[in-house]
Amino acid sequence: MSNTNVQPITGCGDGDVAPWVLVCGDPDRVPKMSSRWSEHREVCRTREFLIHTGVWEGIPLTAASTGIGGASTAVVVEELCKLGAHTLIRVGNSGALADAVELGDMVITSACVRDEGATKTYVRPDYPAAAHYTVTHALVEAAWAHGNRFHVGVTWSTDGFFSRNKVLAPDGRLQSMSVGGYQQSGMNETVVDMKRAGVLNLEMEASTLLTLASLFGRRAGCICTVSDRTPWSGPGQDALRLDENIGAAIEIAHEAIRTLHAREAAPDA
Repeated sequence: MSNTNVQPITGCGDGDVAPWVLVCGDPDRVPKMSSRWSEHREVCRTREFLIHTGVWEGIPLTAASTGIGGASTAVVVEELCKLGAHTLIRVGNSGALADAVELGDMVITSACVRDEGATKTYVRPDYPAAAHYTVTHALVEAAWAHGNRFHVGVTWSTDGFFSRNKVLAPDGRLQSMSVGGYQQSGMNETVVDMKRAGVLNLEMEASTLLTLASLFGRRAGCICTVSDRTPWSGPGQDALRLDENIGAAIEIAHEAIRTLHAREAAPDA
C-alpha cells in the first residue's frame, strides 16, 4: 500500500487503484471478480470497503465494494477517482419493475431516477444521472455477444430498501415492508408511478456512481442482474435471489472493459 496521497477512509494511496474499475455493493463479490485475473492484491479491507487491484488480460483493473446505498458509494467513488480511476462499471443486483423484465435478466442502465440523498449534497436535484454513452454501448455489445436476456433503460435508485420496496398481498394490494407495516400516505403510489413511467428496475447505488462520475469528468455505467421483483411476492428471503446470474453480469462487465480498452489503444480502428 502506498504512503503517498493516502485517502482518509479506504487508506489507499498512489498506485493502489487502476484506471479501470468494477464496483459492486457486496464485498463478497470482489473476489468473484478478481479470481478471474492473472494477478491481484488486496489494497483495502475496512468497514464495507474491500478493494482488489490487479491485471486481467493485460488490463490493469480494480474491483471495489461500495456497501449499500448512496452515502457509502460516494465515499469510495471519490477516493477511487482521486487515485486515478477513469472508467467505472457497477455490477450488482436489482428488483424488476417493468413487466417485461424477468428474474435472471440483465438491466443496463441508461440513466437513473435520483431518489437518494447523497448526490443532492453535490448538485441540484434536476441534474441528470446519466451513464456515459461509450460505457453503455460497450455493455450492450458485450451482452449481445454473451446471449443473455437484457434490457436498456432507466433505473430507480433509492435510499430506502424497506420503505420503497413493497410486498404484494394475496388480494393484490401493496403492503409495507417496514416494521409493523409502517408507511405514510402516498408511499405505495411511488412504486406504481415509477412503473407507469417505464422505469425498468430498482436498486440503491447506480445514481450516485453515474452522477459523481459525470461531475468529476469520468465515465461510468451499470449492469445489474434481476434478483427479485418489486413488489415482492412475500416478505422473506425466499423472494430475493441476490446472486441470480451475477456471474454472467461480471463476465459482461469484463468484456465491456476489454472493448473500451481496445478502442483507447487504437482510437482510429
